[in-house]
Amino acid sequence: MKQNFIIARQGFPFIVPLFLLAVILALIGKTGVSVPFFLLTAFVTWFFRNPERFSPEDNGLVVSPADGKVIKIEDVAENGLLKGPSKKISIFMSVFNVHVNRIPYSGTVNAVRYREGKFFSANLDKASTSNEKNSVLIETDLGKQILTEQIAGLIARRIECWLEEGRHVNKGDRFGLIRFGSRLDVFLPVDTAVAVSIGDKVKAGETPIGWLK
Repeated sequence: MKQNFIIARQGFPFIVPLFLLAVILALIGKTGVSVPFFLLTAFVTWFFRNPERFSPEDNGLVVSPADGKVIKIEDVAENGLLKGPSKKISIFMSVFNVHVNRIPYSGTVNAVRYREGKFFSANLDKASTSNEKNSVLIETDLGKQILTEQIAGLIARRIECWLEEGRHVNKGDRFGLIRFGSRLDVFLPVDTAVAVSIGDKVKAGETPIGWLK
């Protein structure tokens, strides 16, 4: 199923009931009560916005898989699906960011792994190791591996991933979302030239975060 509608389809189970409740309250004369529900409907609709993005086509350029702020950059020895050293970039998504996630680099999906976990605040280091998460391992056409982990946060209670193993994906393709605040960790080859710094604001599918060598 295509995921390119202006509002992510996963938002409609929240948007429609809120809107109908607001309308019913207004029709029965409860205008004062209906206004907060109209405002909440508008916020939830805005939260699930799904804008078009245009990824740079430069070979070797890795783009951010998420909107948000870079909160950590570090070298790690090993992590789950990756059996060797890599560079880790962590991106925190607040409730005000677009939450549709995008493929950081073209390649083949080698693995998709979901793990149940806790719901610590996504800006904490222990969120990477303890929280509910979904891992996606992509192998580029040149044999390099890129791991993206969708991590639930304090109020995030559902990770959506629309990929299956063996599928070829293109840089900038939509691949999932996390509801209501979360984090993405990206693991790149250890010799990647990182193109962002801690505190930088990034946009999914557009902002360069590194160059593969």
